[in-house]
Amino acid sequence: MQFEYHYFGRSSATSTASRTGLSFAPDALRAPTFFDGRVSRKLPFREAVSALHDVVVSDLRFRPKDRTEYLQWRARQDEIDWVELAQLRKGVQAQLEATRAELETLRRRSQQRMAEFYKARQRYFDYLYRRDYDAWFVLDPVITVHPDELSFECFSQDESSYGRLACSYEIFTELGQRACGTTNVDYSAALYDEFQKIRDYKETALTVDPTGFDVKTTGEAAYREVKIDLPPSWVRGLLQVSAAMTRPAVNVSLHPMDVHNLCFLLRRNKERHGPRSMRFLLEPGAPVRVRMEPWNFEVICPRSIFEGEQADEIRVWGRRRLLVLERLLPVARRITVRLAGSGMPSIWLVDLGDMTFTLGLSGWTSNDWSAHANFDLLAPRTSVDAVTASRVFEALKSRWRATPQDLSEALALEPALVTGALGLYTQAGRVMYDVGQQVYRARELSREPLPLDTLRFSSEREAQALRLVDTGQVRDVELGTDTEGRARVVARVEGGRRPFITALVLDADDGVAGAECSCDYFVRNRLRRGPCEHILALRIVAHRTMRGRS
Repeated sequence: MQFEYHYFGRSSATSTASRTGLSFAPDALRAPTFFDGRVSRKLPFREAVSALHDVVVSDLRFRPKDRTEYLQWRARQDEIDWVELAQLRKGVQAQLEATRAELETLRRRSQQRMAEFYKARQRYFDYLYRRDYDAWFVLDPVITVHPDELSFECFSQDESSYGRLACSYEIFTELGQRACGTTNVDYSAALYDEFQKIRDYKETALTVDPTGFDVKTTGEAAYREVKIDLPPSWVRGLLQVSAAMTRPAVNVSLHPMDVHNLCFLLRRNKERHGPRSMRFLLEPGAPVRVRMEPWNFEVICPRSIFEGEQADEIRVWGRRRLLVLERLLPVARRITVRLAGSGMPSIWLVDLGDMTFTLGLSGWTSNDWSAHANFDLLAPRTSVDAVTASRVFEALKSRWRATPQDLSEALALEPALVTGALGLYTQAGRVMYDVGQQVYRARELSREPLPLDTLRFSSEREAQALRLVDTGQVRDVELGTDTEGRARVVARVEGGRRPFITALVLDADDGVAGAECSCDYFVRNRLRRGPCEHILALRIVAHRTMRGRS
């Protein structure tokens, strides 16, 4: 999936003894969006925007060592005749002694002649490092200017973490001209380094430069075009986290020091085997308890009292991504965790006063089928016709932010229809749900609507799997354990010329440790080309069944 940006100039930063200026170059192909202001709470802003950068560059996927070169070298050692090699070495040594003086003379002459070339090459490499070191793998962040706030959004490289920094206009002492809208901004590694120079005693100016939209045709040479080819899984993961924010969830309020204890425990210990989960043990009116597996260390949070009405136990994975929040803890007032359920995405809201940092985490760091088939998050929840959905979106766009109740009263529509329409536009990347203020906001992720039919599933087999589940073709589901104590799920899947017997084995992390199916696709390919639709369908049913029991 290709995203095209057209920037006028580059984002830049200036730093003097008394002032730090940050100027972002917006995408000139989008509607004019600009902003200008002076930051008053400088240190919290520096820590928050630095944490946002940590989300952008984070990649916690497992990468096994590449042993190809070592194995090739080891194979060559077995073919060497060491006696013959020793004789050849004596002859070569004599030749080297004879030519050593000549080589030294040639080396000195070469250095003299190539000195200017080496200097020019080093200057070129330094330029690339300063300006474009991260451009090939970092998607330029999204900035949205709303009537009440300025927000930055990004998504991680490993397709598992979402970050959003919302800055209320209360943190700005001076506000210049601004135009509401959404734009992509040019972002480089050098700009992050400039963020670290923000100090309390320096004036900090933040600008989304509007001059990028005022240039005539004769100035096209000054534009810089960037085309980034993103995998559909990256965009699909972003939409999954966005859709997860609208789901019902259990809210847990944590003191920053309690979150520090969780991060401290992760820093001090290294897991060697599964399960690698974090269990929230919640009892009404009691301190929140978090059990860290596999060590079974229990962190009691005396400053954090669970205010829910019923006891619950929720298990989440991918916990090391929480280390992104470490920089925010000294300036945070409170942290609210929204838990959608065991294995489901979790949303961490960091209250920074006039700023809110949102960290959205998918169920697993590895967002693939074996970890969890979370594509059902993108399934439409309410059937809404195109005309009604368009009316709801236009009404929201004219207001920029609104609750479903506000739109329902303004358009005289049922609240369920309004919520369903907003959900569809959230999945299409044109609307976002602000979990901090519990309102929907107009925010178009790209200039053109995203192709939801393409993004919803990573393959046709996933689409077929969900159809099998929705039509009730997965029957006679049996849950048990195998000889090693792992959960085993067996079911009969219909939908073809004959029913298929499908089985799954789930490990301690609730991931797929093994699978069997009697269909032709599995018999021919096993799991080498991915699971068949029957295995995927059973995985969905097993997940829903176990989540219902927990």
